[in-house]
Amino acid sequence: MRTLKSDDGPDDDHRRDAGVSDATVKALGKLSEALEVVEHARGYLYGFHRLTGKADLALGEAVELLRESGAEALAEQLEQELVGRNVINGRWTFQIVEDYDDGYYSAFKAAESMARHELAEGKRHLFEAEMKEDRRTHGLPHHEALPTEQDTQ
Repeated sequence: MRTLKSDDGPDDDHRRDAGVSDATVKALGKLSEALEVVEHARGYLYGFHRLTGKADLALGEAVELLRESGAEALAEQLEQELVGRNVINGRWTFQIVEDYDDGYYSAFKAAESMARHELAEGKRHLFEAEMKEDRRTHGLPHHEALPTEQDTQ
């Protein structure tokens, strides 16, 4: 039989302090949601980066195969016009990723962190922790507030 560490709610890192209002928890939850969307977009940007690089490498192989097949003029044209070409004026995808990470992404992460520290002592996911408490069936297996001792060993 599993023994629960606790079934009386979230741990202290996910429990709001006195004076933190419902409106603040809701606002921080929405800010966290927005950051999650930015994280998701960042994943797509990295996917774009990887796929574009993979396409350029495959294009290089196609050019070599065209040369071997005797289509030298076409191979030369593709090599000059497309192989290694910037995807955006002056930039390869790694430069786009770096600009995104160093600019918008970093600013967004810093702003979300600043808001949490200013309003909730830096605690993360208060909204979600309270939603879990509201939605789970207290006292039933697989609805525990925290991992069991067995799960953390």
